[in-house]
Amino acid sequence: MSWFEALLLGIVQGLTEFLPVSSSGHLAIGKALFGIETSDLSFEVAVHAATVLATLVVFWKDIVKLLADLFKFKMNDGTKYILLLLVSMIPVFIVGVFLKDYVENIFGSGLLVVGCCLIVTAALLYLSETLSARRAAKEASEGASGAGKDMSVKSAMWMGLAQSIAVLPGLSRSGSTIATGLLCGVKREEVTRFSFLMVLIPILGEAFLDVVGGDFAASSVGVLPLFIGFIAAFVSGLFACKVMIALVKKARLRWFALYCLIVGLTCLISTLF
Repeated sequence: MSWFEALLLGIVQGLTEFLPVSSSGHLAIGKALFGIETSDLSFEVAVHAATVLATLVVFWKDIVKLLADLFKFKMNDGTKYILLLLVSMIPVFIVGVFLKDYVENIFGSGLLVVGCCLIVTAALLYLSETLSARRAAKEASEGASGAGKDMSVKSAMWMGLAQSIAVLPGLSRSGSTIATGLLCGVKREEVTRFSFLMVLIPILGEAFLDVVGGDFAASSVGVLPLFIGFIAAFVSGLFACKVMIALVKKARLRWFALYCLIVGLTCLISTLF
């Protein structure tokens, strides 16, 4: 991988991380277009860590408030929210510990898996948007607000399960978790915030383990492309997080579903024909 390819892929990662269109799927597509083959996931981990760092910068006030509530050493809204985040991490922790090698093999399986997963993402986004709109309309007709409910242990676990399945390339992490939260009836604004915060510790933990274990040093990608990809993903992710999070909260998910469907079908056609 050259430094220019790393730059382009880093930008792609940063811009697609915060939209429900699968950044991992777009990275796989970018690698296929450039003819890049790597024997590990060090580049993916590096650019995902960069966008998580961008998330930390954007949500620093929320994170500081949560930590302040935590160190009061008593049960409050902040500690309850942190417990929900920890609950959401259980499924992806299990996948990371027991299925890491299997996931790495899937990432090298080509655009066929990416295309199929993008189509699944499209279906999930469309289904969640349609059903949540119907539920909101029904609640409004019955005199309720129709805005949805707050996060619960059940919804956090379901969103965590969705995040663990979304390790597959092409299955959008943000799309899967946001769609699952909406299907659970959680408020759109709340489910979006929770979706971006729940990924912080798993991705940073994976990056830390790779550094400690020497995986980055032994990576087939090279130090310079990793560094350039990290910086590109951080800068573009910072921009995307600030500008596009509002879009994710307010936009109709079916437009993202249509995009994922088109890209997914394109991947399948290019693979099969």
